[in-house]
Amino acid sequence: MPKVAIYDIQGQVVSEMELSPEIFEAKVNEAAVHRVVVAHLAAKRQGTASTKSRGEVSGGGARPWRQKGTGRARHGTIRSPLWVGGGVAFGPKPREYRLKVPKKVRRLAMKSALTTKVQNDNLKVLKALEINTPKTKEVVELLNNLDVDKKALVVTAGADSIVYKSARNIPGVSTAFVDTLNVYDILNHNTVIITEEAVKKVEEVLG
Repeated sequence: MPKVAIYDIQGQVVSEMELSPEIFEAKVNEAAVHRVVVAHLAAKRQGTASTKSRGEVSGGGARPWRQKGTGRARHGTIRSPLWVGGGVAFGPKPREYRLKVPKKVRRLAMKSALTTKVQNDNLKVLKALEINTPKTKEVVELLNNLDVDKKALVVTAGADSIVYKSARNIPGVSTAFVDTLNVYDILNHNTVIITEEAVKKVEEVLG
């Protein structure tokens, strides 16, 4: 059963916590992780790009010149893709990029991502994260105390606007709560800083 240290906001170890081996010591499935990340990035695409085909461009009802006798190539409409201002052949149309991923695959990918963070000692558990008023300085001090100097993801049990406002101006630092936690964010940050309460909630959701 994996164990991790629990830190206070001063960066001091105050206790130890046993993590669920089913979630934090799972077999890493790279295929599941890849599938979920691809689906996550695809869902972020707007899919609003649109061009007009030759049938949608206005004008061009008559031939630009007669079929024979001009010495020029024959044309039936000025709205052909060959003409400037004409329609676009095989251009993009509005579409939905979302990909369906089975629930079991999503859960497997989440367990794999969390296991990877534990294996690489990149999961920091906080006893609690209590900030009374939005202050960027407090989150910066927390990162320094935990010796985190690169991209970090701060995870709380529930939505916390004060934590969000305190961290949003720090380059490389993002926040999330258990219900919005996803595989891409976990892998896209070097360190995951999560509260003890959030860890328990993750184990309830994935257990």
